[in-house]
Amino acid sequence: DSDKKMLQRIYGTCFPSQEELDEHLKKIEEAKLRDHRKIGKEMELFTIFDEGPGFPFFHPKGMIIRNILEEFWKKEHVKRGYGEVKTPIILNESLWQQSGHWDHYKENMYFTKIDDLNYAVKPMNCPGAVLLYRRKMYSYRDFPIRFAEMGLVHRHELSGALHGLMRVRCFTQDDAHIFCTPEQVEKEVKKALKFSLYMLRSFGLDKFQAYVSTRPENKSIGDEKDWEMATEVLKKAVISAGLDYKIDEGGGAFYGPKIDIKLYDSLNREWQCSTIQFDFNLPARFNVFYVGQDGKRHTPYMIHRALFGSIERFMALLIEHYKGDFPFWLSPVQFGVVPIREKHNDYAKKIANQLRGQGFRVDLNLDNDNMRNKIKNFQLEKVPYILVVGDREAENNTFVVRSRKDGDLGAMDLSALIEYLKPQIEQGIPKCIFEDF
Repeated sequence: DSDKKMLQRIYGTCFPSQEELDEHLKKIEEAKLRDHRKIGKEMELFTIFDEGPGFPFFHPKGMIIRNILEEFWKKEHVKRGYGEVKTPIILNESLWQQSGHWDHYKENMYFTKIDDLNYAVKPMNCPGAVLLYRRKMYSYRDFPIRFAEMGLVHRHELSGALHGLMRVRCFTQDDAHIFCTPEQVEKEVKKALKFSLYMLRSFGLDKFQAYVSTRPENKSIGDEKDWEMATEVLKKAVISAGLDYKIDEGGGAFYGPKIDIKLYDSLNREWQCSTIQFDFNLPARFNVFYVGQDGKRHTPYMIHRALFGSIERFMALLIEHYKGDFPFWLSPVQFGVVPIREKHNDYAKKIANQLRGQGFRVDLNLDNDNMRNKIKNFQLEKVPYILVVGDREAENNTFVVRSRKDGDLGAMDLSALIEYLKPQIEQGIPKCIFEDF
């Protein structure tokens, strides 16, 4: 009762043994050290200002990681026959009324007026993809049609729910919308799931739990037979991918069942990432068709699919999973160059430019500070390799290499360094090859 004296709620947790309590406390302390908000600040990856709660600003180093994710995502989609699209952020409210978001999601949306007409900032990419599909009549011969989009969406989250990059008010969904025939749907779902696992494994994440969410009671649309068929297709897909799965009874959206892939990080914490979702709602609401082999109009199956879930949340997950100590290929700064004294600055610049010419990401510290502090700053930023140069190195055209993981590696020239790094350079993002795309 708000009129009475304020109370404080106290939670208590007890453990069967001291060992389990110690392990729990150890995990709490480790989680604090891995907090992506703390590491993101230390490594200058992103900032969320008071002027924009829930709206992250990405620094140049944070953009390097984003770009690696997005470039890899785009390249892999081209291999698998997706066409990349881009849909507008703001669209007329009539679209959102037709899609059903007006009735089911209005409280989470942002609105504006243009020419005295009501518009909404998109919370999802799906209606835009349907408009792209609906612009022409497709034949069954054109199927499957796969639209992929890195789409920026906005959702009004309560201020108390905001949490770094994990829970934000604007984020980039790595979406795709697949239109296919009934004969193709099982194969397309299996391909989408394989693709999802490939992407996650490529970033060193390989512990998963799959959930198949079924039809919610009294809050769903579509034919019962379609729901049963779609649910069975999802079950077959997770089994064929070799995953254990749990049934989330009634956990599907009102418009279709789904697969959720939750993964476990290095602390064995569960994270929601990939989703593969049937949609019986939008094709019906927007009257989309294709011409079948019989020459008649048929409603296509529509599958939503996100691999990372969102770029922002996936970045946060990677930061916490690796504790900011990224693999060489993912590290925003791969080399830090430190001149011992000011007179060595020109040689340090020369080394930095040579490395940049080889395609490496290099930071050069020319501050008026002592060598130890410069090295310490690069260590705090978790730079994999620090190159120190002085009189002897300038004379011999070398540098002293300090590895974050292996310590002092001694003096090397550029060719020796590249030879030493060859396995890490060639590794890049691990290549997971499947029998088909």
